Amino acid sequence: MADEKEAPEGAAENAEAAAGESEVAAPENAATSGALELKGLLGRKIGCSSVFRADGSRVPVTLIEAGPCTVIDSRTPEKNGYGAVQLGFGPKKMQRVTKPLQGQFKRAKTGAFYLLREFKVKSVEGVEPGQTVTVNVFKPGDLVDVTGTSKGKGFQGGVKRYGWSGGRASHGSMFHRAPGSIGASAWPSHVARGHRMPGHMGHARRTVQNLEVVEVRPEQNILVVRGAVPGPRHSYVLIREGRDPRTAAR
Repeated sequence: MADEKEAPEGAAENAEAAAGESEVAAPENAATSGALELKGLLGRKIGCSSVFRADGSRVPVTLIEAGPCTVIDSRTPEKNGYGAVQLGFGPKKMQRVTKPLQGQFKRAKTGAFYLLREFKVKSVEGVEPGQTVTVNVFKPGDLVDVTGTSKGKGFQGGVKRYGWSGGRASHGSMFHRAPGSIGASAWPSHVARGHRMPGHMGHARRTVQNLEVVEVRPEQNILVVRGAVPGPRHSYVLIREGRDPRTAAR
């Protein structure tokens, strides 16, 4: 009778231990899968340079300080209608942000950040505030889309803004860089909609698609991409996985 009583007790202990192990392992696997699905980073443009491949060819590149980024919040289809992960980049003093953002950072139990952006993902399972996303999500050979704010040029004329040829530069010409006629007089008696005119140039959101990742430097948090990236040096950029197959085929 004693053996019959001890057997159920041992089985119950084994079952509890197995359940405990499964409870501990599940969040780790979920967090790993959630981190792998997010192929996006926030960063800061460092500047332009060039590297040489093994065959001796010179490649113009842009260096980007990519991450590390901290997960601040997540969006779920059930609550928000879409799935996304909000990342923060660039530490900032808590007293220098607005009260609503202070509340958001305190709920996430993270510090304050200069830049907050959302990246859409298929699933947010296992993604929790405080997790870190590093430059290791990309590898050499990947294609990325880089979004930034182009350099501001101020108010410019049509020659600089749109590349108009302008008038003759000779001494007797009275027409050099003026816009000239902008519409008819009698009919329709107004300027056509969408007519190009002098105005503010630059300082606009621009995306360069399918830039090749040439090199990844995890110890320095640097991503080296081939080609130009919009914006001046030290400006913030968004780096996402390339999404346009038409450009990638060129």
